[in-house]
Amino acid sequence: MKPAGSDERERYPEDPDRALMQMMDAHGNDVLRTAYFYTGDRHLAEDISQEVFLRAYRSWRGFKGQSKVLTWLTRITLNLCRDKTALRSASEQPTDPGILALNRTGSVEEEAMARLGRSELLQRLARLSPPYREVLYLYYYMEFSTTEIAESTGVPEGTVRGRLHRAREQLAQGMNKEVPEDDRR
Repeated sequence: MKPAGSDERERYPEDPDRALMQMMDAHGNDVLRTAYFYTGDRHLAEDISQEVFLRAYRSWRGFKGQSKVLTWLTRITLNLCRDKTALRSASEQPTDPGILALNRTGSVEEEAMARLGRSELLQRLARLSPPYREVLYLYYYMEFSTTEIAESTGVPEGTVRGRLHRAREQLAQGMNKEVPEDDRR
């Protein structure tokens, strides 16, 4: 029996330079969106995205195809996001309103994202713990299966299913709605 991603691995060239270009074309937006969703900072997400592809380039020859390429890239992305957000929260953030005002660029894209950030659902989602946010994002936005989420996050598939269930419950409770019928056990 072949590994889950072996057919997909064969579609990529052995040469890391060419494979990198193909990966960036196919999955660059997904990696960037995942990093942005996790960090909430466009510039940090861009830095993480570049680091993801740098790491993928360096370890391409060692990638055995035991998962899909996107699953592999998502795992790298999540690990980097966890590392970067842990470092960022440990470092001192400016609290002077003058300094904070200088950091605002006011682009149309950032204004639109700020408006989206104020929506009730996204506010509720942001209040969930990172493991719950991760599984909801990967399941509903990236359309990963629970198996792919388990591979990407490094936790057992049963844990993924449990987190999905609890995350849905917490969202529903927070929005004063009942849990959907198919999520009840």
